[in-house]
Amino acid sequence: MTTFTSTGMANDHIAADRRTLAGRIDALPSSAGLWRFITMLALGGFFELYDLFETGYISSGLLAAGVFHTGSEGVFGIADQAAFASATFLGLFVGASLLAPYADRFGRRLTFMCALAWYGVFSLLMAFQQSAEMIILFRFLVGIGLGVELVTIDTYLSEWVPAHLRSRAFAYSFFIQFLSVPAVALMSWWLVPQTILSLEGWRWVVIAGAVCSLVIWLIRKNLPESARWLAQQGRHQEAHRVLSEMEKRCGIAPGEDFSDSDASAALPKKGRFSEIWSPAYRKRTLMLVVMNFFQAIGFFGFGNWLPALLSGKGATVTHSLLYAFFITLAYPLGSLICSRYADKLENKWQIVFSSLMTVVFGTLFALATNPVLMIICGFLITYSNAWLTFSYHAYQTEIFPTHIRARAVGFCYSFSRLSTVFSSILIGLILQYAGSQGVIAFIVLSMLMVMLSVGIYGPKTRGLDLENI
Repeated sequence: MTTFTSTGMANDHIAADRRTLAGRIDALPSSAGLWRFITMLALGGFFELYDLFETGYISSGLLAAGVFHTGSEGVFGIADQAAFASATFLGLFVGASLLAPYADRFGRRLTFMCALAWYGVFSLLMAFQQSAEMIILFRFLVGIGLGVELVTIDTYLSEWVPAHLRSRAFAYSFFIQFLSVPAVALMSWWLVPQTILSLEGWRWVVIAGAVCSLVIWLIRKNLPESARWLAQQGRHQEAHRVLSEMEKRCGIAPGEDFSDSDASAALPKKGRFSEIWSPAYRKRTLMLVVMNFFQAIGFFGFGNWLPALLSGKGATVTHSLLYAFFITLAYPLGSLICSRYADKLENKWQIVFSSLMTVVFGTLFALATNPVLMIICGFLITYSNAWLTFSYHAYQTEIFPTHIRARAVGFCYSFSRLSTVFSSILIGLILQYAGSQGVIAFIVLSMLMVMLSVGIYGPKTRGLDLENI
């Protein structure tokens, strides 16, 4: 029988074999305690997305302050906004590809806390730089921490959530994370045109994110380590202890200790990079590399350049920021609405359908000239991007085993960051020479590649234990 908890989430708790690690995790009910844990994890991602989306919103303030320059007058002979975005994603690529694998070695919790602290410190330092060169350098350093953090959050979440709640948990997590997007849009609209205490408004937007992330770091030190990761390291008693604590938090009696020979806890303790290219995972790795490379163009191409795209269609800077605020409301609202049906469809088909939605409304956005129609199409593109985001984040953590999960996801996910390093520059050039319509055409073609790669080559995962996918 389906019941509802105080979180408003359906409790469709199913029977599970509580004699194994995976069985005990699958037996966790949809309780207030579990959703509080998910919320705490999601707050880390809140600041990751806050920082990513501030790229487009504070650039106008940096230009107005004379720190950034356009065209060949920029630091690297290109627009400083493009270099700023590229530095962000280059840092994300380094963090996701080179440092995220440490989550497999040192644990999800420690890696997660270190990455959050790294982001907060370097973001705060960036807010007080005076030159474009130093701002771009610190932006690169901030990106490294963010690249580690989001991969770790995804692996952390997938390993703690029951199979029947995985997609819904990711949708709810991204509802929390995506609240950052209208937040940074509204703060930028309010603060960027102002100077407060002799500091330009763009600096206050950055400072707000950095200070809040450090506050969150202090209140989240008691997060439990992943029981699956502990068991992989042979630390079975610790795994039993943290799992028992989670069961109590969820309002059920602790289960019996699982044996050392439990199949879900007896995989190799240390993964190797070569394993993601073994026959069992090679096709999945290549599929995710292609998917990540092209989805990032669609997601960040629209999200980071939204004010510029609106300005290119005739809106003033102030109006483009205000329009962008209304459009970005679709990020949290889309995730919240999707959380009601996220576990009813295969994640691979949710990725395909959300990409198709971007193709359709992206084309209409390119043709729109009326401000109301632009906002409606932009809202629906953003809705589809929110749907795509939680679907693929859940999907890519499901299809690799625990001992190589962070390594494999970090490697595949890093291609989304690598593609954005170059597409940020390319979109800037397309916007300059082909206008908003050219940028939207580029985004539409990229989303078609996402649909083909996942639709044809992606495995099914719905309702399956991580160990059985």
